[in-house]
Amino acid sequence: MKESTYVHPIASMGKRLMDILIALVGLLITLPLFPIIALAIRLDSPGPIIYQQMRIGYQKEYYIRLFMMKKFRTMRNDAEEGTGPVWAQKNDPRITKIGNFLRKTRLDELPQLWNVLVGDMSMVGPRPERPGMYNKLENNIPFYSERTFDVVPGITGLAQVNMGYDETLNDVRNKVAYDHAYALALSSPWEWLKMDIYVMFKTIVVMITGRGQ
Repeated sequence: MKESTYVHPIASMGKRLMDILIALVGLLITLPLFPIIALAIRLDSPGPIIYQQMRIGYQKEYYIRLFMMKKFRTMRNDAEEGTGPVWAQKNDPRITKIGNFLRKTRLDELPQLWNVLVGDMSMVGPRPERPGMYNKLENNIPFYSERTFDVVPGITGLAQVNMGYDETLNDVRNKVAYDHAYALALSSPWEWLKMDIYVMFKTIVVMITGRGQ
């Protein structure tokens, strides 16, 4: 039996086509930045240039897709040794000097264009969470898991352009409403298109002004 979905088929198809096009163009345009960023990371601190972390992706009621999300490394290589998964804080000593710049401009997210190209992620959508944090969030935030049902997680999202990075449980709680608002927009092709254009425009503003947190 075919599973029901609230996502409009035209919005779903249009979103995937847009993702492929933007990811390809984005990789071609930003590829010259990759060796520059890589060299800056290597000179700033020891450790890998690309940081890979398991995240929870697309979900249905009885299905969860896991994938390895890629980022330019912004923290010390031993950042979570002895603590396990924890959120970054303001003036976090674990964040490197170049990492702070990459986070503010969101350039650390560029390798995720590959995740978008292969279908693990979308350009716009709720941010994927780590499995190690998932149970805590699900137990403390009503309708947390439902925010990604039928929605592919994104590099940027409605919550991210309005609130920035998570630092506390309350930050995540406030973002859930934005994630559900974005999901509802997918029920209409026109609303989806307006929403994605709005989020991507605001993301570019954040990158240019360096207002990422």
